[in-house]
Amino acid sequence: MSKLFLKYLSVGVVNTMLHWVVFAWLVYKEDCSQATSNLYAFCIAVTFSFFANSYVTFQKKPTTVRYIAFVAFMGALSYVSGFFADQINLPPILTLVTFSAISLIVGFFYSKLIVFKDIK
Repeated sequence: MSKLFLKYLSVGVVNTMLHWVVFAWLVYKEDCSQATSNLYAFCIAVTFSFFANSYVTFQKKPTTVRYIAFVAFMGALSYVSGFFADQINLPPILTLVTFSAISLIVGFFYSKLIVFKDIK
């Protein structure tokens, strides 16, 4: 594994814990749908993830354009995951595990190749 991916993975572990706690709270304590819960949990966790990856992983200045690009893409991925889970009545824990795996891999490549790519 590359050093860059290991940094991304480390940020991802903290991000995932944050996402899961918020998701579980909304689903089990607030009786929200999985789609809505996943989107809100994502919004909180993605902000942490963006700034941590900006400074720690990619060592790039966080900008508004980068933030919007990251949040928009990952937010769509988050909502689609939750929506699909609702449609097939996937248990919430499987929604979390599935989204976490998908967002780790897809998010890394999207971040590396698009969001934090050097502008020339």
